[in-house]
Amino acid sequence: DGWRRRWYIIIFEAETRAGRRFDEILLLAIVASVAVVMLDSLPSVHDRAGALFTVLEWLFTLLFTAEYAMRILVVRKPLRYVLSFYGVIDFV
Repeated sequence: DGWRRRWYIIIFEAETRAGRRFDEILLLAIVASVAVVMLDSLPSVHDRAGALFTVLEWLFTLLFTAEYAMRILVVRKPLRYVLSFYGVIDFV
């Protein structure tokens, strides 16, 4: 369980340097994802950069899917996490 323990600490424990960095990167990705969706909703911006925004939206989707999968992989009781409040919020 060496890699699982290490990743559990990074993902779920914000008191560590790696945990804080993980949270910062995740928050930055969330803000960037929302910004891309907002900008893409503007017709004039969409006309110029719609294809780029589509690629970025897919990349964010893949990133968030990988992050959710890692959370499930590192917990001891995956189903319990998935059905928990935070598990549902992460899924949504």
